[in-house]
Amino acid sequence: MEKKMSGSDTGQMTGAKMIVEALKEQGVDTVFGYPGGAVLPIYDEIFLQNDIRHILVRHEQGAVHAAEGYARSTGKPGVVLVTSGPGATNAVTGLTDALLDSIPLVVLSGQVPTFMIGTDGFQEADTVGITRPCTKHNWLVKDTEKLAETIHQAFHVATSGRPGPTLVDIPKDVQFASGTYVAKPKANTAHYNPQVKADAEALTQLAELMEKAERPLFYTGGGVINSGPGASQLLRELVDATSFPITSTLMGLGSYPASGKNWLGMLGMHGLYEANMAMHDCDLMITIGARFDDRITGRLDAFSPGSTKVQIDIDPSSINKVVHVDLPILGDVGHAMETLLKIWKARGRKTNEAAVAQWNLQIADWKAKKCLTYTPSETVIKPQYALERLEALTKGHDRYVCTEVGQHQMWAAQFLNFEGPNRWMTSGGLGTMGYGMPASVGIQAAHQDSLVINVAGEASWLMNMQEMGTAMQYRLPVKQFILNNERLGMVRQWQQLLHGERYSSSWSESLPDFVKLAEAFGAKGIQVSDPKDLDDAIMEMINYDGPVIMDCLVEKHENCFPMIPSGAPHNEMLMGDAAATDAIGSSGAVLV
Repeated sequence: MEKKMSGSDTGQMTGAKMIVEALKEQGVDTVFGYPGGAVLPIYDEIFLQNDIRHILVRHEQGAVHAAEGYARSTGKPGVVLVTSGPGATNAVTGLTDALLDSIPLVVLSGQVPTFMIGTDGFQEADTVGITRPCTKHNWLVKDTEKLAETIHQAFHVATSGRPGPTLVDIPKDVQFASGTYVAKPKANTAHYNPQVKADAEALTQLAELMEKAERPLFYTGGGVINSGPGASQLLRELVDATSFPITSTLMGLGSYPASGKNWLGMLGMHGLYEANMAMHDCDLMITIGARFDDRITGRLDAFSPGSTKVQIDIDPSSINKVVHVDLPILGDVGHAMETLLKIWKARGRKTNEAAVAQWNLQIADWKAKKCLTYTPSETVIKPQYALERLEALTKGHDRYVCTEVGQHQMWAAQFLNFEGPNRWMTSGGLGTMGYGMPASVGIQAAHQDSLVINVAGEASWLMNMQEMGTAMQYRLPVKQFILNNERLGMVRQWQQLLHGERYSSSWSESLPDFVKLAEAFGAKGIQVSDPKDLDDAIMEMINYDGPVIMDCLVEKHENCFPMIPSGAPHNEMLMGDAAATDAIGSSGAVLV
């Protein structure tokens, strides 16, 4: 139903009022931001209304990551408001993160008045120039008459096609000046109209390939989740109907349930043995909403050498960019899977049943290797054990999980199970340390009564720890589950395995007492170091009704396996010594 405006809303209004009105019309209920001189007119309009909640972060990078967490957990665009100069430049990391992971964001940045642009005025920066490479599109609005329509265009571009971040840079005099408000239905957005409907002939060719394949594999990514919950449901129907095995990228976890009988787990550099072996040996690779990232492909000339490759994606620039595919299909993956199912069913639901059954037996043999097996300890908490217990004690809750970046992120992807989409938020493409703490704030802001857990490493967590202040101010009971090994764990692992055990700057000699730090913020701090006390500590964290920092002291030199070494193919993985038989070198790893 179209929103009805009254009084002065239907005619002339200031640019600042236009901005707030446009956000309301776009259905925005939450804005993450930090005020400054160049956006004070907008903040004044926010003060004068009660429909949009503003969450004051402690750093603009935190604002963008919080908006990412909000967007990924709701499917709605995240909105950020920052001031000019350093306000906008502090947002660049979050914008780049959102661009690589296809997260819909709209960032509104203040700018010096139009007559001062180019004079190196106070807190002036070329925001449009700086953010052009890290947004889908951006605008500098110099005319108040064009402001409302530009904001509506920014939302359209951010949420259409392959989602991503947009930015609107708004000079201060444009905010003060008056102009005519353009309502959302009247805004011109026809110039950006990505192809949604996939070609039926190409989908028929795919159905034919599915009927003949002996070793098929679904390779899925974040595009399935971005397409909406309907796409995840269609994927489940497609997999269950065909009995084809399915694997996923880091970003696609949850699009197919981890409890599903055809699930192989994540693939790639730290993916599961069975997933990587299936990718290497398959004869039909059906790629849905994934972009052949280098963490997935390994050595390109040895990547799945015997397979016919199909790629379904809404972004034409992602098709054939990294890996040449035999059958490219452009369109929204949800629409494509719906049409594919109709075509395949109409053709008799045929598969090469005997060959596929044999293929699944081979996969069962690979699964029997139990590649995630690790050596347990009664005296020190192994990080894998910590995540196993976190999974066991939280899986029955209405749970959302985000992470920082590093070993803990990969262990979380390996040991935590997700039954549905939008429950797993992590920085994939950019690998941004400091993402998880503010992301948890954004997730909790969108899901006030849910259990939100940020799985962190102590080094990553310290990068944006100031956002604990935001969690306290807005009574957001986020749980920070820190696996503290007092090391830059992934850096240390690579130095051990690939750089002759020369540990250059991969540890900190000065870490805070996380319990006291939590208490300084007014939150609850918990420290645990004995495996026998772990369950009680996790339950204490879950049951506390406010923000918690849990400092889980873990084995300092545990490595994350399986691991495909840089430059190796999928069938050459390093495995932990507990998951195999013959150790090589001093790395605690075997090559299989």
